Amino acid sequence: MTALRPALRPPCRTSAGFSYIALLIALVLISVASTAPVQLGALVERRAAEEELLAIGNEFRNAFISFGNASPVGQNRQPRNLEDLIKDPRYPNTVRHLRKIFVDPITGKAEWGLVPAIDGRGIIGVHSLSMNKPIKIANFEIIYQSFSLAATYRDWRFLGSGNNVGQRGNPNQAPPPPSGDPQFPTR
Repeated sequence: MTALRPALRPPCRTSAGFSYIALLIALVLISVASTAPVQLGALVERRAAEEELLAIGNEFRNAFISFGNASPVGQNRQPRNLEDLIKDPRYPNTVRHLRKIFVDPITGKAEWGLVPAIDGRGIIGVHSLSMNKPIKIANFEIIYQSFSLAATYRDWRFLGSGNNVGQRGNPNQAPPPPSGDPQFPTR
């Protein structure tokens, strides 16, 4: 008696197609999972650069204040350029208000935007030249509360005259006209 053997079937093509799709899905998941740490690392690095920008900006702010406070009577209270903060030209001996011109941690360059004095006879502050949007938008020190409204790092202005509170809105916009000016009547 011969035993009945089941007929051998050829391998099913649908199982081979399923394995291929499963392999593609696995590759996509692996690539997504491997890019997450890179993106997280970039975010952490940018946050560190923001904190460094705030610290460097504060150094510039303190240097502008020091320059103004050390001004002899009758001398300009604002430096003409950033180099005047490194070596004050008003004194025969070396007087430093800043150790060096720092590198902007956002752009990686030692170039800064300068905030001119109202009378045009010097500079009163600096800002980054980066057009990137800040990550930090809250929990600033009181003197930098206006930074929460900044659209770019250029709007983070580190000013030596007074404080930065009230520096809201467009930093390139002209200040409002003085009250009582006949050319700009008050309502």
